[in-house]
Amino acid sequence: MPSAEKGDRVDCPLFPRAGRKSGIRGAVVKRLLLGYPGANGDRKHFPELQHVWEEGVNRLEGAAAVVTGGGQGLGEATARLFGREGAKVIVADINEAAAKGVAEDIVAEGGSALAIRADIALAQDADRLIAETVERYGRVDVLVNNAGIARMGTVVDIDETDWDLVMAVNIKGAYLCSRAAIPHMERQGGGSIVCIASASGVIGQKAQVAYNVSKHGVIGLVRCMALDHAAAGIRVNAVCPGTFNTPMLDVLSEEQMANLRAMHPLGRVAEPAEIVQMVLHLASDEASFTTGSVILVDGGLTAG
Repeated sequence: MPSAEKGDRVDCPLFPRAGRKSGIRGAVVKRLLLGYPGANGDRKHFPELQHVWEEGVNRLEGAAAVVTGGGQGLGEATARLFGREGAKVIVADINEAAAKGVAEDIVAEGGSALAIRADIALAQDADRLIAETVERYGRVDVLVNNAGIARMGTVVDIDETDWDLVMAVNIKGAYLCSRAAIPHMERQGGGSIVCIASASGVIGQKAQVAYNVSKHGVIGLVRCMALDHAAAGIRVNAVCPGTFNTPMLDVLSEEQMANLRAMHPLGRVAEPAEIVQMVLHLASDEASFTTGSVILVDGGLTAG
């Protein structure tokens, strides 16, 4: 590839995208070094790992990208990053106010975004989500199946209602949204689906049987869809995070947090910004030869 200054257009046959420009730009970008907040207000610095893009290089320029569960947590981080990378972001969440807040912030920063309330466990909501996306933007290029919930318990003590809810959101929701999006992707010549699974989807863990089973199922769904729809130019991949910082961790004691960090060979939990860089890579044309992959971003949690 020829050298380029920041912001220059680079034509590269390795990264085609049907019906629009690829958005690949110069390789020299400014990076931002961050200190990551840990639990209970402490602050840890890991200079060798704290690089995130300060300025997007428009890797998703012009792409219509749906992010489920986009109103908070990992979904919010994904939606905001996609917005900085030039995507037209559809922020889908069962919490309409949260979705609107994220979409408004993306627009305020110069991006394009639409908030849609959707319970992705319901077929009519999943269908409407994709239909409204196509009505607004004329296509759907990227689908991030991120929405998910957890309920604790063994097979003996987990309530059947909780089991059904976890399966409905975590795996049925990914199935329904993918089912609605794939025909549009086929007609337009391709697309990318990224499912947020979990490190829990490749191992067994005590007292969280419903969550682990659902994430194992998501990985199976990804592999089957990748095979079924590769000929149509649709790539399907899974990202499997380890533990990452969310407000839910704030309720843990320092001893509990220490134990949680110690489970990860890197000695800490992740920040959402570290996880969503992989989501962006898989969504973009940079991963044009990647499909059916299950990629762990877990700090070494499952290595041993």
